[in-house]
Amino acid sequence: MATTLFFLLFFTPFLYSATAPNHNAPQDLVRSSCINASYPSLCLRTLSSYSSPTGTPRDLAQAAVKVSLARARKASTYLKTSVTGKSKRERAALSDCVEQMAESVDELSKTLSELKHLRGETFEFQMSNARTWVSAALTYEDTCVDGFEGVDREVKGDVKKKITNVAMVTSNALYMIRRLDESGGLNR
Repeated sequence: MATTLFFLLFFTPFLYSATAPNHNAPQDLVRSSCINASYPSLCLRTLSSYSSPTGTPRDLAQAAVKVSLARARKASTYLKTSVTGKSKRERAALSDCVEQMAESVDELSKTLSELKHLRGETFEFQMSNARTWVSAALTYEDTCVDGFEGVDREVKGDVKKKITNVAMVTSNALYMIRRLDESGGLNR
């Protein structure tokens, strides 16, 4: 009797904890996924609030693209409304950047749509599309910043800061898409 009582008192908490639902699973997925991202602290900061109750790699990839898309849209609006070029060269760089950010927004929008409609029979093709589109968005963002070489330091610095932040979250989104692809879409 004493042995049975000891067993129940000692092992019951361990048995319960092994079978109890893990309410921290989404946050654990965010942490374990962000640790190897291009920008881990930014990844953790931006995706912690986006984790859904299910917390799958697909949810995380979608959240990362949503963050990137939101920031790209915000930067695009900022470029259109708040930055003015003084010289012809600045105006040309700004105009090009506005176009490139519109392309980036388009690529990220297509990616998000693709991630929302993943299917087993076309998963590899869809993931290839997602990787390609996010890579293209990243290229547009980098090209935007490169276009400001030789431009007034203040304008260049302001634009570079905004677009570099977008590029960083886009890079993290690409990483999450690669992780989803490597998982084979498990727990989609």
